[in-house]
Amino acid sequence: MTHDALAERAARAPVTKAAPRRPGRRGGPPARSRRTGSRWTPWLYLAPALAVLGGLLVNPIYQLGLISFLEYTQAQVSGGQPTTFQGFGNYATLFADDQFWQVLLATVLFAAACVLATLAAGCALAVLLTRVRAVPRLALMLAALGAWATPAVTGSTVWLFLFDPDFGPVNRVLGLGDHSWTYGRLSAFALVLLEVVWCSFPFVMVTVYAGIRAVPGEVLEAAALDGASQWRIWRSVLAPMLRPILVVVTIQSVIWDFKVFTQIYVMTNGGGIAGQNLVLNVYAYQKAFAASQYSLGSAIGVVMLVLLLAVTLVYLRLLRRQGEEL
Repeated sequence: MTHDALAERAARAPVTKAAPRRPGRRGGPPARSRRTGSRWTPWLYLAPALAVLGGLLVNPIYQLGLISFLEYTQAQVSGGQPTTFQGFGNYATLFADDQFWQVLLATVLFAAACVLATLAAGCALAVLLTRVRAVPRLALMLAALGAWATPAVTGSTVWLFLFDPDFGPVNRVLGLGDHSWTYGRLSAFALVLLEVVWCSFPFVMVTVYAGIRAVPGEVLEAAALDGASQWRIWRSVLAPMLRPILVVVTIQSVIWDFKVFTQIYVMTNGGGIAGQNLVLNVYAYQKAFAASQYSLGSAIGVVMLVLLLAVTLVYLRLLRRQGEEL
């Protein structure tokens, strides 16, 4: 048979289509199962940490919320009177108290000032670490980590001694005589703010410094060659690139500074003269343990928890709207 005849026969032969391969039989698992597996993989890695956090947090939060709905005072603790369900009665009593709203406003303003001052000091020192040589950098890091590792009670006591009206060196250097920093409301808050920033900025400094070191050097060199100042480089180059890190340190600072207790309690002797330096955590302590109104103290704790969750969720939602990957 000639070549032309073979070509003509091949052209007339019917074309048979290959049967589609059924997924899952040969060639690996189905695409749907692969997608499902990849979706649950992160949760499997997080499961041990979530189990530990759940065991540590779920029961205390449940007990806190439960007590806030009960009449639970010293009489109920000692067994002299039965525990009764109050519903939202404790919250109604709390919200009708003018002192609660004054303390809440003072807590918000004080926490906001602490967060801003901590972020400013930490970021400025993180940039400074990138500009100095190895020996000064090491000395600054060791000093900052020493402040960070100091217990809050010890740090508060040291700061009280530094600003003591009789023996403190600060008044002697400034020539203020026997001026009492803890007598006035604003000066007492300012003194506590300095101590809070002193023990909090190392976390921000170390975290932001690590982020700056991860930024490619070519980007910073290009900005410097274009004539950008250090402030402009930070505002237009470093801050946008470090935004995920700044989100973490901001949320951490908000949580820490909003629930400050030790510094206020130690440095103002339980809240200042006539409670002028009270914050929510100290206010809850006074209600629960000084006045034996454990249900009102628990209600204050629940309010603090809700406020912190709301602030965190709103902040994260705003960042998601801006297209930030967290």
